Amino acid sequence: METLSQNKAFGGQQGVYRHNSSATNCEMTFGLFLPEEARDGPVPILWYLSGLTCTHENAMTKAGAQAWCAEQGIAIIFPDTSPRGEGVADDDAYDLGQGAGFYVNATQDPWAAHYQMWDYIAEELPAVLAENFAIDLNRQAITGHSMGGHGALTLAMGLPGRFRSVSAFAPICNPTGADWGRKQLSAYLGSDETTWAKHDATLMMRDTGFDGPVLIDTGTSDQFIDLLRPEALAAALAEQRQEATLRLQPGYDHSYFFVSSFMEDHVTFHAEALYRD
Repeated sequence: METLSQNKAFGGQQGVYRHNSSATNCEMTFGLFLPEEARDGPVPILWYLSGLTCTHENAMTKAGAQAWCAEQGIAIIFPDTSPRGEGVADDDAYDLGQGAGFYVNATQDPWAAHYQMWDYIAEELPAVLAENFAIDLNRQAITGHSMGGHGALTLAMGLPGRFRSVSAFAPICNPTGADWGRKQLSAYLGSDETTWAKHDATLMMRDTGFDGPVLIDTGTSDQFIDLLRPEALAAALAEQRQEATLRLQPGYDHSYFFVSSFMEDHVTFHAEALYRD
């Protein structure tokens, strides 16, 4: 693993690191903020999964999460959203290929050789963290924005017992029923829609739910709200009788101004779960 940068922030340290990934068959970069408590021993960790077109850097510099994580003594990790580099399949469209991994394991050519983002987030990157940093993997929570909100919800429900809490900012809630989803799931997983269900938060919520608290915020002025389909997830939450808070925030759009406005709420929400005995 290579250290690209380390900066003191809020009493802790914001680092950026690069490593060779066997899951994605390329180099991957991630950001990791460690609060000052990590100097004395392992700390809980919050995963932040970013959205379409983003790298590890967008949320790291725009979400304002480090200050609130430092206050709570929590680490936060910002993985990349896809494999990258020469030889990694890509597409001219912004919503497919590099920057648009959708947190799935691709089974179709030309994507399958590198686009194994589920395995990267679920298995490989946690092992890298455990080996190199003072992280307590028994206390994990997960959040994300847009495509990353989709990833956070599906990983949380798809890995029972892994995460103590899950939240999302403007998540893609029902990708099998929207253009943000059908296009990518078809490309990565093929035309058999039965393979898509385990990557649709609405279908997963209706089927199994999540064994912990859920918090979701979406802006009423989100320019992509018809693609996000929060109403589908709201119905599934009610049907499952899931422990959840789903808020529609008046006037907020899809940007990081929205995300940063409610980041304190989300970090506090996760801290309560992470420190609960």
